Amino acid sequence: MTRNIAITAGDGHTGFLIAELILTNNDFKNKVDSVSVLCLHPTGHRAKQLAELGATIIPHKPGREREMVKTLTDAGCDTVCLIPPAHKEKFDVTVELINATKKANVPNVLFISAAGCDVAEREKQPHLRGFIDLEALVMAAKGDASTSTGHSPCIIRAGFYSENLLLYAPQAKKDGVLPIPIGESHLMAPVALGDIAQLAAHVLTGKGKNGFDDRHRGQLMICTGPTLCTGSELAANASKALGVTLEFEDISEAEAKKVLKAQSDSDPSELQYLLEYYSLVREGKTNYIATTAFVNVTGTSPQQPTDFFKVYSESFLPTNDGHASKKRKM
Repeated sequence: MTRNIAITAGDGHTGFLIAELILTNNDFKNKVDSVSVLCLHPTGHRAKQLAELGATIIPHKPGREREMVKTLTDAGCDTVCLIPPAHKEKFDVTVELINATKKANVPNVLFISAAGCDVAEREKQPHLRGFIDLEALVMAAKGDASTSTGHSPCIIRAGFYSENLLLYAPQAKKDGVLPIPIGESHLMAPVALGDIAQLAAHVLTGKGKNGFDDRHRGQLMICTGPTLCTGSELAANASKALGVTLEFEDISEAEAKKVLKAQSDSDPSELQYLLEYYSLVREGKTNYIATTAFVNVTGTSPQQPTDFFKVYSESFLPTNDGHASKKRKM
């Protein structure tokens, strides 16, 4: 049984890490015949890195659906990992990718969605809510007799990535604070990007008589981190891991926009997703843990918050004695 995988958004954080893991980890590498990666920036450093590891780099040009159908068909792809790319027209570009996958008759489809999309409201969190529409489009192919796409589907709803906290490393280093607009009392369970990559790699390389492993096929997997934290508890975890004192600072959404704009080179649309997720936290809609799928599929537990801060300790360690000497000024 062949396994020729195509991964979209290969030059984004999630797509790159999934592709890299499959190409370098023998547990996954030995189960695949080829890995093709669609990149919006095919000459970028991430595309070059993946090419050096053995991936076939495919330029992704939004607006050319017919060309994408031919590319997927010519590459013999039997499996697609659909990741919405970082693009100002993310929703429309993803719809195009889903339709191209369908027309190319790719039977195995893994869609990387967003945890919280089911409780997001169109008026308040329209970007997050859009993932529900994308999920529906992916799953609609299941009952479409005109295509083999959707015959073996899986959806992973990824929680808030712990790596997003790196955006606040400058404040941690300078003032000893983590300034996040999530309120004082509600909780969230950040998940390591590497854990989502692991879960996706297991699904993409798992095999069963109907395509994906029968334990994964047709599953909706929600994956958060293993520990619920308020902002203060998150700072406490960081303090424990780093051996210094970091404090949580609840900031307004307006101030959060300034921080993100000043400290992130991400597409503005990506920053809007972050702000919408924070609003879900403030509404109490992220007060849950979802790790069962991860544990069942990988046989391991997700990364704890303290371990995340240990991994990125150099980014967060304050430049003073570990105590906030002054308030951060915007």
